[in-house]
Parts: sequence; structure tokens; C-alpha cells
Amino acid sequence: MQTTINVNFPKNLAFTLKMQDKEFSDEIKKMAMIKLFEIGKISSGRAAEFLGMTRIAFLEILEKYNVSYFSYKNKDEILEDLNNA
Repeated sequence: MQTTINVNFPKNLAFTLKMQDKEFSDEIKKMAMIKLFEIGKISSGRAAEFLGMTRIAFLEILEKYNVSYFSYKNKDEILEDLNNA
């Protein structure tokens, strides 16, 4: 089951961004899924499913938004994993 949630934006925001309404709506959905993934609230698979794309396609768009697939919080976590490897 799918629920519709309406979010209000200023009427001219899509125009200001040089986007059609549908394009703007799709971009907002994509950005929401990317952010939810980034903060660990949703998996890449679920985000991809919601956006109607493959998981690989979702992971590929993360780079465009400067979001890492890896969920390291700081340099120490990365170094610890490297040392354990």
C-alpha cells in the first residue's frame, strides 16, 4: 500500500530552478531518498525500490550528490577498518 504525502513549496520554486513540475517532484523524491539513506534511515535497496530503479543505479547517483555509499562517521572509523582488514 502506498500513501501520498503532500509537501507545499512556493509556487515559483520549480520555475526558479528551471524545472517542470513533474521534474521538480521527481527530484525532491530522489533527494529525500538519498538523504534518508545518508543518515541511515533507509537501505539503498529500499530507496532504489521507492524510486523505481535498481540498487546499482541508486548507488551510482549518490556520487552526483556527494554522498558516500560507506557509512563512516569519521576518519578513525575508516582507519580502524583498514587496520582490521
